[in-house]
This record gives sequence, C-alpha cells and structure tokens, in this order.
Amino acid sequence: MGACTKKVVKETEPDTGAVADEVTTPEDQEQMGQRDVGYAAESALKDVNFDYDKSDITPEARSVLQDSADWIRSNADTKVQIEGHCDERGTEEYNLALGERRANAVKNYLISLGVEGDRLYTISYGEELPLDPGHDDAAWAKNRRAHFLVTR
Repeated sequence: MGACTKKVVKETEPDTGAVADEVTTPEDQEQMGQRDVGYAAESALKDVNFDYDKSDITPEARSVLQDSADWIRSNADTKVQIEGHCDERGTEEYNLALGERRANAVKNYLISLGVEGDRLYTISYGEELPLDPGHDDAAWAKNRRAHFLVTR
C-alpha cells in the first residue's frame, strides 16, 4: 500500500509594495548605455532586402542605407557587423558565398557614403538563420537580407 504525501504550504512574506534601492556601478551604467545604443541602433539600422540570387543594392535599399550611414557616422564609438543572409534555395556553399557578397555589397555602399571601413565587419550566415521559417515566396523574400549588429 502507498501512503499519501503531505502537501507542503510555504508561507510568504506580505508584499508591502516597497522596492529596494538599486545600486548602480560604473559597469552597470556602461551596460545600460550599451543597451541604449543597441535600442537606438535597432531603430536606425534597418535590414535591407535583396532580389532572388542577387547581391545588388536596390533603389529601396539605398535610402535605408543612407539612414544607416548617417547613424553610424554620428555614433563614432560603434562598430557594426553586417550579416549576409539567403533563402533556403541553393546549396549551403552557394548560399554562404551569396550571403558574403550581400554583406560586402552593403559594406562597400556604406563606405561610399563616408563610413570608415575599419568600423564595418561582415559575416555570412547563408540560409542558416532565416527571419521567416516558411517555405514560400513571401518567407524567402524576407530571408534574402543584410542585417546589422552593433558590436561596439
């Protein structure tokens, strides 16, 4: 025969509504500043999309990249990683190379707009990090992109 187990009830302290004072260190303040820069970068550094099997900067991407270049130039202490992405069609090797061409096309365009090249880094993820996991034209169009990441 099995015995019943007792239910243990924990007593909790009543909530007085008081909040402990937070102590911030210089390191905390620096991290908060990095979060602020990250948030500002997210709103300023928009992804740019590419046509199927292309790495050419589209007219739509040019205006987005102009805004990105303005933000990067005005935040001189930041470094930016440009990620090249592809849709799932094509071989892994082909998509890695295409993602690299896309990231480099964005980097070169930003340099032509006055951004220092030593502040820009590129990486290709090929098809490995899709923005949209779908398997249709709409998903593939979203996945053919260059994405920005502020690395400081």
